[in-house]
Amino acid sequence: MDNSRNRPKIKIVDKVLLSFFGAGLTPFAPGTFGTIAAIPVGYLLIQLCSPVEIIIITIILSTIFSFMLEAARKRYGLKDPGWIVIDEVLGYFTAIALVPNPTLPNLLIAAALFRFFDIFKIWPASFFDKKVEHGSGIILDDIVAGLYAGGVCLLLHYFQITA
Repeated sequence: MDNSRNRPKIKIVDKVLLSFFGAGLTPFAPGTFGTIAAIPVGYLLIQLCSPVEIIIITIILSTIFSFMLEAARKRYGLKDPGWIVIDEVLGYFTAIALVPNPTLPNLLIAAALFRFFDIFKIWPASFFDKKVEHGSGIILDDIVAGLYAGGVCLLLHYFQITA
């Protein structure tokens, strides 16, 4: 992907928040780098919060960022700019809230599963990605990917494939 088109002069607030402290400004695979950058924050969240608290935090942040994303979409004239990776971060948070034994290896598995589901956009993620013309659509496809990833983590734990 040619990120030069996706990186106009970005306002500092957008650069810091929507690119998740610059993780989305990498020249390739910004979504993957956004997810990688979310892992330490997710690990900290798991240490400090219950799964329900993580879900509540994710819902609140998703609501706030959906409006910021809508404003950014209009400001930069792009549907889903690659440099915006806060949606990956929120999707990853959704996944880790469902990880039954949130050890670092299991959080890394959740990240890999999240990227898989985020890339392949299995329905209804594809619906939100293609049909919802609002900043919330940018986030909701990642939330669905996070739910899928977390669900697979639950199954892996149930069948004792992970710790």
